[in-house]
Amino acid sequence: MLSVKIRSGKAYPLGATYDGKGVNFALFSAHAEKVELCLFDRSGTEEQLRVAITENDHNIWHAYVQGLEPGQVYGYRVYGPYDPLNGKRFNPNKLLLDPYARKVTGKLIWHKAIFGYDLDSPDKDLSFSELDSAPYVPKSIVTANDFNWDDDEHPSCPFSESVIYELHPKGFTLLHPRVEDMSRGKFSGLASKSILNYLKWLGVTAVELLPSQAFFRDKVGRDNVNYWGYETLAFFAPEPSYLTNGKIDEFKSMVKTLHKHGLEVIMDVVYNHTGEGNQLGPTLCYRGIDNESYYTLDKDNRRFYYDSTGCGASFNVQNPYVLTLVMDSLRYWVEEMHVDGFRLDLAPSLSRVGTNFTQNSGFLLAARQDEVLRKIKMIAEPWDIGMGGYQIGAYPPGWAEWNDKFRDVVRRFWRGDEHQIGEMASRISGSSDVFGYNNRNLWSSINFITAHDGFNLHDLVSYDHKHNEANGESNCDGSNANWSWNSGLEGMTEDTKVNENRLMRARAMMATLMLSFGTPMMFAGDEFANTQFGNNNPYCQDNIITWIVWEAITMQDRHFARYVRSLIKLRHRLNVFKNEHFFDGLPVNKKGFKDLAWYTENGTEFSGGDWNISDRRSLAYLTYVPGRLFFVIFNADSKEIAWKLPLLKRTKKWKTILDSSGKFNLRIKPEAGKIIKVPAWSVLAMEITV
Repeated sequence: MLSVKIRSGKAYPLGATYDGKGVNFALFSAHAEKVELCLFDRSGTEEQLRVAITENDHNIWHAYVQGLEPGQVYGYRVYGPYDPLNGKRFNPNKLLLDPYARKVTGKLIWHKAIFGYDLDSPDKDLSFSELDSAPYVPKSIVTANDFNWDDDEHPSCPFSESVIYELHPKGFTLLHPRVEDMSRGKFSGLASKSILNYLKWLGVTAVELLPSQAFFRDKVGRDNVNYWGYETLAFFAPEPSYLTNGKIDEFKSMVKTLHKHGLEVIMDVVYNHTGEGNQLGPTLCYRGIDNESYYTLDKDNRRFYYDSTGCGASFNVQNPYVLTLVMDSLRYWVEEMHVDGFRLDLAPSLSRVGTNFTQNSGFLLAARQDEVLRKIKMIAEPWDIGMGGYQIGAYPPGWAEWNDKFRDVVRRFWRGDEHQIGEMASRISGSSDVFGYNNRNLWSSINFITAHDGFNLHDLVSYDHKHNEANGESNCDGSNANWSWNSGLEGMTEDTKVNENRLMRARAMMATLMLSFGTPMMFAGDEFANTQFGNNNPYCQDNIITWIVWEAITMQDRHFARYVRSLIKLRHRLNVFKNEHFFDGLPVNKKGFKDLAWYTENGTEFSGGDWNISDRRSLAYLTYVPGRLFFVIFNADSKEIAWKLPLLKRTKKWKTILDSSGKFNLRIKPEAGKIIKVPAWSVLAMEITV
């Protein structure tokens, strides 16, 4: 039995706070009638003490337990009406996580006791379960914030100089032969010397981690689990399976080490829903603490939920206490875990008043005025599945957004589709038609061709159709709008011509990404042609479909990686990509050079009629920075094109600095006004001093 003294404590801060003598516990619930704090032994298997929390100030239940120390395992039982038809789902038989838990322990065991209702009842969620869930659910742990950060500093790389690298914390390191066994698939693996050396060699400036907050690794099939992690359970705790021996300082050490090498850490965070799902989901935390506060209920039938996420129930950030939780969580990861930014999954779900998206939502207003969040990278996935959910370009100044318009047109252009030239030019030049409002900058557009969701680059050029059979959903899951082309044969082949075409287009797409204006983001493994075997929705594949198989990288793959490295290096070298302002196509110096101009193969600027030629599959841009002109040709035609170089004042010979095809003689210095042969499926880049 624990020897402790209990006092009323304080309502803030929320969560479990150790002060050197004991722990203050504070929990929000607006509709609870009674709250109990359950204290367990270190293993989390034996309940040692149950404390009735009687103090409630402004919906915050709180108690101070003197004598407790960091490492204490605990959970809550919350009492109140069980009335699902009116949105109330209290069930004290269910042990609940602390929403502010900094650390969680124990695995979720799929057992009918974790549900608030009787799974065997024909009434389903209208029934009431009397089974105790404590043996089957994760539990919260009290922590102390005593990590030594030394002189750690945020790299603070501007968006205009950033190259973001999206990766999975487990899959990226699990099979790496030079990562120590105990660190494979862990946060510590990302901080290993071999991984750091590779990231620095490649030239990226930031790693964007797929969800790393503790998530619900629920079974989604007989053999499949929630691999991606988009089912968050605890918004303050690192995912336990990525920790070695459960030490959360491992995450901090990873960040500190990456910072030391100049790399930023961006977290993909999921605040739009939780792992509890809809009314048929388990009761693990928020549903049992205060269902009608934490989730948005269906206004016509409070048994059910409003869902703009496709995952069961929208998290109710319109409730001020829930909004406080989200903001506290974001600040925690910046202030105590030192991360450099966030990518917010399905961000419109957080940005609604009622069911409508608005820049005046509580979340966006809170983020805009927050002195901590104003200093770091905030990236929105600007769509959800709710009414009016597609909101690309609608986020306020200071936000960047994933640009799926860039993704789609680049894919379509490089598979040879017609009618793509005008759209392609808009996306390459930074998408001013989308983001050029309210004094937003060029870097507002996060340009990407591939990401965790959808085909990766190898599969984009190798498959016409998705192949998701392994997911167990009869290949019905995942998008059908992939804009992919297999070059003539589906999947793996030894056909030389097919493979050559695939390589040409993959090289051209990577060049397009790195030579476009905006902030480039690439998906880990694309630089060495990693495959997911045609699966465009491998959210449940915790296996070699998604893991990076480092030892399977061929010599050709290594050549491709060196090529991608050279592209990133070129982008960093060229001052033109450090520009933060959209182009207006007007002369910027006395010589009459424009900030950006578009050219045809005839050596002349595009006119209105040129943009309307439906089967045109090539274009070029010319941009000026003080002392230099930079010229890039994109040829998605299946044959080479005779291209007349622009004849400009005081220009003589161009220097070719990139040929994505490898078929153009880089030693040749073409003269201005002369005709060159631009290889099929290629990107050529040239520069000249003026």
